[in-house]
Amino acid sequence: MKIEFSKLQALGNDYIYIDCFKQNLKGINLRKLSRSICDRHFGLGGDGLILILPGTKARFKMGFYNPDGSKAEMCGNGVRCFARYLYQHKLSRRKKEQIETKNRIIQTEILSSDPRNFQIRVDMGEPVLDRKKIPVKGGLKFCIQEKLKIEGRVFEITSLSMGNPHTVVLVRNFPKDWQRIGSLIENHPMFPDKTNVEFAKVINPRKIELRVWERAAGETLASGTGACAALVTSFFKGKTKRKAQVIFPHGKLKTEWDDFTNHLFVTGPTCEVFSGVYNF
Repeated sequence: MKIEFSKLQALGNDYIYIDCFKQNLKGINLRKLSRSICDRHFGLGGDGLILILPGTKARFKMGFYNPDGSKAEMCGNGVRCFARYLYQHKLSRRKKEQIETKNRIIQTEILSSDPRNFQIRVDMGEPVLDRKKIPVKGGLKFCIQEKLKIEGRVFEITSLSMGNPHTVVLVRNFPKDWQRIGSLIENHPMFPDKTNVEFAKVINPRKIELRVWERAAGETLASGTGACAALVTSFFKGKTKRKAQVIFPHGKLKTEWDDFTNHLFVTGPTCEVFSGVYNF
């Protein structure tokens, strides 16, 4: 079957988008499609497959599959690129749009539609700290600055949900084996649904450098929800203010935790890389 697609990225966090308003994927094994199309050697390559669907609670819904074929709840950079696709491909001409995800409605706003600097701001909602709702096993109500032992090494972790589970480790310097440690934390028994893992290095009260190990995807170049989790964690630790730039290998996101609404906001660039037809 020939499937029309577009590939978009935000700071190198790249996704394959399929517009289900234009084509019917009924009967297709979407888990198998995601594994195939996201493969960086035998497919197009991507950090996930995102379907543009009609919603039930909002006009548009984001269906999200990880590269291993598993379903995912939410993606901050993915939803920003989703908003760009809607506007650029004229599914919506509104610069403010609501996008339905598995667990929440996301508010997006296009601040600049210049193709060279297409900036989108997203209201990511409130962080969920109740460990049962993340979920994280354990007796305490919250998982904030807890000790976790990994192969004889002790890491201080904070876990929260931004519509998907995150676990943040504050570090002075990134461990040389941070990818391996990230994988071990992702698959630790205390996380029944696994977890995304961020290693956060606070440069100053308004700047955080981040490395991301994404659940079911491995190392990714950026994460919008991860940026939010890092800001919350560093603020709890007294290391940052409520506003900070989160720096990734190929750019930065402006991140803000509003003290009135308790919502987190992320602003940053998006880019459409190419479009084509995939033979599946």
